[in-house]
Amino acid sequence: MQQTPTPATSAGLALRRADFTTLTEGLDYAARGAAGFNFYSARGELKHVLSYRDLREQARDLAQKLARLGLERGERMVLVADTDPAFCIAFMATQYAGLLPVPVAVPTSLGGKAAYIEQLRHQIEGCGAALAWAPDELLPFLREAVEGLPLAMIGGSGDYAALPGGGAELRPFAENEQSYLQYSSGSTRFPKGIDIPQRVLMANAYAIGNHGLAVRGGDRCASWLPFYHDMGLVGFMLTPLLNQLSVDYMATRDFARRSLTWLQLISQNRGTCAYSPSFGYDLCVRRLRDGTGFSADLSCWRAAGIGGDMVQHATLRRFSDTFAPFGFREVAFVPSYGMAETTLAMTFAPLETTYTVDYVSRAALERDRAEPETPGAAARCFVACGPALPGHEIEVRDASGNPLPERRIGRVFFRGPSVMSGYYGQPELTRETLSPDGWLDTGDLGYLLDGEIVITGRAKDLIILNGRNIWPQDLEWAAEDGVGELRRGDVAAISVENAAEEDAERIVILVQCRTTDPEARAKLAREVAAVLQQAMAVEATVVLVPPHGLPQTSSGKLSRARAKANFLHGVYDRADTEAAV
Repeated sequence: MQQTPTPATSAGLALRRADFTTLTEGLDYAARGAAGFNFYSARGELKHVLSYRDLREQARDLAQKLARLGLERGERMVLVADTDPAFCIAFMATQYAGLLPVPVAVPTSLGGKAAYIEQLRHQIEGCGAALAWAPDELLPFLREAVEGLPLAMIGGSGDYAALPGGGAELRPFAENEQSYLQYSSGSTRFPKGIDIPQRVLMANAYAIGNHGLAVRGGDRCASWLPFYHDMGLVGFMLTPLLNQLSVDYMATRDFARRSLTWLQLISQNRGTCAYSPSFGYDLCVRRLRDGTGFSADLSCWRAAGIGGDMVQHATLRRFSDTFAPFGFREVAFVPSYGMAETTLAMTFAPLETTYTVDYVSRAALERDRAEPETPGAAARCFVACGPALPGHEIEVRDASGNPLPERRIGRVFFRGPSVMSGYYGQPELTRETLSPDGWLDTGDLGYLLDGEIVITGRAKDLIILNGRNIWPQDLEWAAEDGVGELRRGDVAAISVENAAEEDAERIVILVQCRTTDPEARAKLAREVAAVLQQAMAVEATVVLVPPHGLPQTSSGKLSRARAKANFLHGVYDRADTEAAV
């Protein structure tokens, strides 16, 4: 029997914009309609349909089996979060069983098997998991990661389905209890499990549904974002469920190979809401320019969100110019700002409005000021990401903790009902990040512009050289734009101690290189150094690294901290890779 995707609307069911107290209450309501989750192959073939009605039935069935294991309420269950209906069922089963789900990443090609297993073991130990689940093909990784640990049970869907069921009393989480633990995307050796209570999740989903995206009847989502990341889990699994919206999924690994399928799903099913970090939009542009046959009508796409990393005007402009012939409208872009510590979202740019681009003086940026400048070589442009969600506050502060006026750059702080309760089992780290009166130190730098937040970078990544504040993104983008063979994500800018000069730093530029020819490698290093000298007036050491040699977080963002650690530990050491300028 041929499957058909779930519809965008449910006849006779009134739209409720996440006005529930718990996830199970939200699913109980959504199950009365016809919406749900649809899973597609890389080629856009419909593989699985999971209506909210079926999700509820199968989750409650599994929850009874979990409840019969006799575990204490709130015990943790690690879920290796592939883009699969089984993950959604297992996640919601924990909600009905009163167990705390902990979604963790699937393996990637980066870092290899040993590094993945080590990270997985640290996460399992860090949350004190009692149970662990993985898709069948990943069970060997999970079994190796838990070797010697005192878990009550590990297994895949078949193992848990074989448990005795029926007769157990369900014990869903209440409003004042937890909902899940979210590992921050940079978690490696010292994982940070972000504790999100039900009331906090509901507050963020409500703000997104009623204000950020202003959900309306007939809305439909499309996503390739991983379930182990806050944008994939909260943004495109839990929030659509709590707003009774259907979602069309493709796996993250499939998006990397066939990015345009994402856009074709939007066109085919008349999707209205879909998000991506910058690199996803760039990848779509590159795939189309590679000569791939493509036809679509993207005029239905009303909220093309961008978040998860620095929002780049050049990226949005390229995508808009490339896909305008296919009906894409520039006003659909919704620059946003958020992080897992705030459940997901903190700010949204206004809907159906051309996003704000602010051109500021490069020289003034070095003095922590965002002074207006005419577009040109002396200017740097930033994209405004909107005001704080209603009921929430955002401030920019100086080094002493004093609020700064608009156009002064400082550290970004956030407060409101969407903020986490803390890092699970790490009270000291929680105190460092979250003040007693509820202000979260985001670790980001930025400034306010007419009430909207403008993010300029991560505080820990800022390079200070001879009194100049230099944003690593500026160096990376200058190299990638100035050297034709480089792509987005090929460059990482870091600073290291200068052994020749006490208390001084030098800039190191790590560049992914795809050729082994010595002359071509030397030429690439010289070109990168020359571009940075001309565009940014900096001298740098250029180090060529292998393809895929730059580490990424689980959400696909460049991890400069890990790249710097690799450099300092000699991972990139080769006699022919450096070109000092």
